[in-house]
Amino acid sequence: MGSIRFAKGHGTGNDFVILPEVEGDLSEAQVRALCDRRFGLGADGVLIIVERGDGYFMDYRNADGSIAEMCGNGIRVFARYLVDHDLAPAGAITIQTRGGDYEVVCPEDGLIEVAMGTATQPAARAMSVVSVGDSTWNATPVLVPNPHAVVFVDDLDEAGDLVEPPEVAAGMFPHGVNVEFVVDRGVDHIAMRVHERGVGETLSCGTGACAAAWAARRRTDDPTPGTARVDVPGGTVWVREDAEGALTLIGPASIVAEGSIDPGWWAEIE
Repeated sequence: MGSIRFAKGHGTGNDFVILPEVEGDLSEAQVRALCDRRFGLGADGVLIIVERGDGYFMDYRNADGSIAEMCGNGIRVFARYLVDHDLAPAGAITIQTRGGDYEVVCPEDGLIEVAMGTATQPAARAMSVVSVGDSTWNATPVLVPNPHAVVFVDDLDEAGDLVEPPEVAAGMFPHGVNVEFVVDRGVDHIAMRVHERGVGETLSCGTGACAAAWAARRRTDDPTPGTARVDVPGGTVWVREDAEGALTLIGPASIVAEGSIDPGWWAEIE
């Protein structure tokens, strides 16, 4: 077996290993090995580029090897790679995911826009309950399409170290949930920390930023269209909502390294 090409990229610190030419499916063990920050390449997840007759499918895996519907930061990195490697022209690109097809506008350089669709809530729209240590909060459940539980706090430090997943007492998240802790910074301006299912605390979460901005706008009795700034530990993204409730995620993406995986190391993964 020859060497396997890879690239490394990130969107506001949410980082990914990109595999452009893997044959066959990846095992959970292979994904975990790639994402290991001491013994592997290190990443929050893996983006597998799957070419289809009508375009490209983003096969996204969390760092623990589990499968996610979509990744808002990952899809920007995915688009950045396609454009930088002449696999797609700069401009509008349709990218397929398990959460559906997404329209991405990726210029030659600069910020990338992703049409995220509308946020929804589980059929049972009751508040979730999130706990960290002795603290408990009500949380707003939001699907974008990944599941999120959005908690509004006075200070982001209230979330603790987020080494362990927050406890979420709700049967509406049978496959796990991302938890966002959010503070208001001003008009159309919030900041957040996030614990992602299958990963841990990350420096950014694109679908989480959309969920947080959507929930923040609905804290008022009459949510209006607009663009919210969302500060995350890894930088800043923006979430635009139009009059029909459609969300657009706007933010940077960078490819920082490329190389090849040693075939001997790869063959030893069990």
